[in-house]
Amino acid sequence: MQIGINGTGLVQGASIEAITQHAQIANDDGFASYWLAEHPTGGLDALMVLMVVGLSVPRIELGTAIVPTFPRHPMVMAGQTHTALNAIGPRLTLGIGLSHAPMLAQLGMPFDKPIRHLREYLSILVPLLNAGRVDFKGKMLSCEAVTFFKPTAVTPVVVAALGPQALKVAGTLADGTTLAWVGPKTVKEHIKPRLSEAAAAAGKPAPRIIATLPVCVTNDEAGIRARIGRNLAMYGELPSYKAMFEREGVERPGQLAIVGNEDQVSTAIDGMREAGVTDFAASEFTTNDDERHRTRALLKQLLV
Repeated sequence: MQIGINGTGLVQGASIEAITQHAQIANDDGFASYWLAEHPTGGLDALMVLMVVGLSVPRIELGTAIVPTFPRHPMVMAGQTHTALNAIGPRLTLGIGLSHAPMLAQLGMPFDKPIRHLREYLSILVPLLNAGRVDFKGKMLSCEAVTFFKPTAVTPVVVAALGPQALKVAGTLADGTTLAWVGPKTVKEHIKPRLSEAAAAAGKPAPRIIATLPVCVTNDEAGIRARIGRNLAMYGELPSYKAMFEREGVERPGQLAIVGNEDQVSTAIDGMREAGVTDFAASEFTTNDDERHRTRALLKQLLV
């Protein structure tokens, strides 16, 4: 299992400089990847930020986890991705997702037929990225185009997929999934079997399973879990995440976070590997210097 860093905790600060510095440290510390999310109403463009990051930070894989699909036509998404790849080289993984109905409602956008939307979106996006052309007419989305960029390498596309139908689409048309708020039991019993079955039926290689959870090495496990519960409570109210919490047997975000002493955190991360996660992107949730140093030190140990 590869270990990466998820920098989404910096998104609300909207500082490209801070994100670049964070990614540079992750690169220097030897992590395999650096991931960034985009909030539909936050105004920070994750693909553009990662392109800026990639211009000054070498080597490390950069990935979006995720960019919402509904606000961008797949031709626009492909154009942004090609532009970023042209600037930083073939080390970008594009993570996309449907987002959530309440968030799209803030944009005045309907959350109509999300599975059909996702299937048609990928049917346009993947050929544009990897062949540079597409001719697709769907019921919700259509595109006839040839890109100015001529692809020279395959660009991995992963999908935020939680429900059975979304996992089937992701396994069939994409290269895997990127997960948030999903624990090891759910990965092992629900995510991996459905995703792998769909990929095998489509003649595709074993899919990538990228997972992100808050991580903190601390002496105050109860306090950190309570703080995560307060600060990130909204995720426990979103229906798709709520269903994953129920599968995992927990009720709140704080219960799912990876928190405790070095042994506890190491064991929990190893549990994600045993469940089938191929890439774990730690979202470091720390409140003081001691927690920051201990958490990063442990994560670096896990790289060996």
